Amino acid sequence: MIWDSGCGIWVLLKRIAAADIQPVMNTVTSLSRSHQVVSWALQLLAAAILLQTLFFKFTGAEESVYIFARLGAEPAGRIGSGVVELIASILLLMPATVTLGALLSMGVMAGAIVSHLTVLGIEVQGDGGLLFGLAITVLISAGIVLVIRRAQIPYVGHYFELAS
Repeated sequence: MIWDSGCGIWVLLKRIAAADIQPVMNTVTSLSRSHQVVSWALQLLAAAILLQTLFFKFTGAEESVYIFARLGAEPAGRIGSGVVELIASILLLMPATVTLGALLSMGVMAGAIVSHLTVLGIEVQGDGGLLFGLAITVLISAGIVLVIRRAQIPYVGHYFELAS
């Protein structure tokens, strides 16, 4: 049993976390100052947009209910996407999980953009395309963060490291 080995689940989890997160933390310091500033600015922008929309999703605002009803996913889709966006925002703001947050943000925004292009239209309830524009902004911001921090992507990032 794992408990009898003197290792314990807690120690095992700490070892796994140290193996996965430590290389990421070391790579953060290898970014130039300008790359760090640009990355953090884009992370904050994407997280702010994602967090701002949560109020509308979680309070059942008329616009949000309308969108998810048109998509046939009201209320589960509205609340579920809100939870995923909250998780993506948190991941974007934690140095060890930035790339996971960027990947998750890009996935959620890709779904939103496809929904706009196929079902909702660019303009929803006279918003002048604001929601579509915000989705594009988050997608592009997260994509740039991912390019800047490509060496930190779990499991595949080492393939993107530049030779010294």
